[in-house]
Amino acid sequence: MANWGLVSRGSRKTNATFAWGLESATLAAQPSRPYNAGATPQGIFTMADGSLINLGELSKPATVLIEKISDAVGGIAKPWQIKRVANAEAEAEKIKALAQIEITDIQQRALVRMVREEGIQQGNIESITAGAIPHLKETAKTDELDDDWIAHFFAKARIVTDSDMQQLWSRILAGEANNPASFAKRTVDIVSTISKGEAEQFSKLCTGAWMFGTMLDIVYWHSMDNNPYSAIGVTFSQLLNMDSIGLIKFNTGIDYVITTPSESIPIHYYGTPLNLEFSPTDSNPNRLSRGHISLTQAGKELAVISSSNSNAGYAEAVLKNWLSMGHLLSCPIGSRAKWLRLSSMLG
Repeated sequence: MANWGLVSRGSRKTNATFAWGLESATLAAQPSRPYNAGATPQGIFTMADGSLINLGELSKPATVLIEKISDAVGGIAKPWQIKRVANAEAEAEKIKALAQIEITDIQQRALVRMVREEGIQQGNIESITAGAIPHLKETAKTDELDDDWIAHFFAKARIVTDSDMQQLWSRILAGEANNPASFAKRTVDIVSTISKGEAEQFSKLCTGAWMFGTMLDIVYWHSMDNNPYSAIGVTFSQLLNMDSIGLIKFNTGIDYVITTPSESIPIHYYGTPLNLEFSPTDSNPNRLSRGHISLTQAGKELAVISSSNSNAGYAEAVLKNWLSMGHLLSCPIGSRAKWLRLSSMLG
């Protein structure tokens, strides 16, 4: 699964090269300089950290993404433009006129606060945008991005200053650009409410994510002996919290199942394929129990970009549980090496 990026990265201030697909972009840091309308050629965007992006060096998806964001939420990375729809001379006259207006001390402090907040939020927007560029695919459908979705996304993302959480927002933006409609506005709303710790807990939970055909979901039995989730750091109270947030449905009184008209189903655990044949003696044929957790739609969307890792002990416990139910498991010869701990079980 893809990485949510909740691991701190080094500074990108100098000659940071990002790659995506078959293309790359170089963000080269430049010294700050006074505003000069002719100093920055058209097509060169200056990011919040002073780095320059030459749109001519970016792939088309990256270029379109920057332009779409600029159109949806206002000017981005264009500090040499006083205002996009007004010429510099007219704007300067407005500023001079405003300077003649007497304001109270509290109004002045309010203006200073507003300017400072807008500056911080602009920097957040640009950092998140720059972070999305490395994750764009060459086949990204950035021209299909919905302007309302972009506006809604940045209404929430613009106040995120934590660099690790910004990486999460960058991956959501890139995921939506690669395949529009991958992340619902409701999912964006949920992400805006979770803490960094809660994001990390959900990533740990996604260690239990399996693919059943084309469906992604969690496998977890609360009554499982020597609960493997205790080893990866997800507690009962954290599961209840993830339920209340809207990432999962957790109920020890419900057994979530997979049903299919076929007598078997292909399953994958972190890229390792298996085939499961349903128990021939089960009174409910073609039915597979997967425990007490089900991902919500938002959870499924976010699980795809989680920073989770596979866990051999957990996988062994799950497969043993399925075998105890009478199901049969097999795997391709080429994949058996990935299941060293299960080799004796799978034959």
